[in-house]
Amino acid sequence: MYVRTTDGERSVGSYPAGTPEEALAFFTERFDALSFEVQLLEQRVNSAKLTPEEAAESIKTVRAQVTDANAVGDLASLSGRLDALAPVLAVQREARRAEKAEKAAESKAAKESIVEEAEKIGAGTDWRNGANRLRDLLDQWKVLPRIDRASDDALWKRFSSARTAYTKARKIHFAEQDEKREGARVVKERLCKEAEALATSTEWGPTAGRYRDLMRDWKAAGPAPKDVDDVLWARFRGAQDAFFGARDAANAALDAEFAANAEVKDALIVEIEALLPIGNLEATKKKFRDLADQWEAAGKVPRDRIKDLEARMRTVETALRNAEDDQWKRSDPEKSARANDMVTKLEDAIAKVEADLEKARTAGNDKKVKELEDNLESRRSFLDMARRASADFSG
Repeated sequence: MYVRTTDGERSVGSYPAGTPEEALAFFTERFDALSFEVQLLEQRVNSAKLTPEEAAESIKTVRAQVTDANAVGDLASLSGRLDALAPVLAVQREARRAEKAEKAAESKAAKESIVEEAEKIGAGTDWRNGANRLRDLLDQWKVLPRIDRASDDALWKRFSSARTAYTKARKIHFAEQDEKREGARVVKERLCKEAEALATSTEWGPTAGRYRDLMRDWKAAGPAPKDVDDVLWARFRGAQDAFFGARDAANAALDAEFAANAEVKDALIVEIEALLPIGNLEATKKKFRDLADQWEAAGKVPRDRIKDLEARMRTVETALRNAEDDQWKRSDPEKSARANDMVTKLEDAIAKVEADLEKARTAGNDKKVKELEDNLESRRSFLDMARRASADFSG
């Protein structure tokens, strides 16, 4: 059997077991099989199920089969169909190059963003969250496609340097923190010992003040290592509670003891407040002194009553002082003398104006009379005020 090609006829084999028609059918079936294989390849290439490289290799394989095929049919058409796939591959290669370039640009931008964030973390002091975030950034880096070698290596170097700088600074920070915590532990152990030594003190005021100082020093010491800080605080707080509990119990006992004193003072303060308003100052002062002596003799009262009772007592004391001040001002010898002198001077001046007024009337000088009458009226008004002031000082 022969097949015609562009290069002429070519023998494709023989079929001695059958008739010429059967032989032709046998070799045309081979052609149909090749045509079907070309069709499948066209579908796979056009649907981009193969990469351009895989497609080119498949085309090469099928083309060799077509070229040397022992089959009868239009082998040239099959070769033409394979040739027609070349432009398709060219388009796909260009699309793949564009897609690869786009992915490379996206990867580069993503890696640059990762590096910038890593460098920001590396220059910061977020010791709690920074390490976790750098691990997340490393995981993101690993899944990104590589870019050109030079850019990829340069970005990785920056990323790695940022992580190294952060890790080093973080280790130094926590080493310093450990050192500070150890120092705090020493200070707090000393404070605990002193607090415990003071727990049984009965010098309530000075000891309470010292506990305030110890608490201030405790806060200033900062945190100790976590495994001992809570234990030390429990000791320190327990000592404080013991002292202040004992103090509160002692004060409660005193308050109960002083409750009867408060009842006496409640009755006395009613009598003391009844002295107001003040009439006869001297009598009021004498009565107040008697009641004040009783007040002092009554003794201490519960702490929650001190402020109220003392405030009511101060109100009466203030009123007495103000009354004494007013009396002194009225009886001040110097002020009284000045007031009397002013009265005398005004009386002499008025007498002179009255004499001048009589002369002006005799002379018929109406204008002068008017001036002197106005002057006289004004001076008499001042004289009335001066006499009242003089009476106040002498009263």
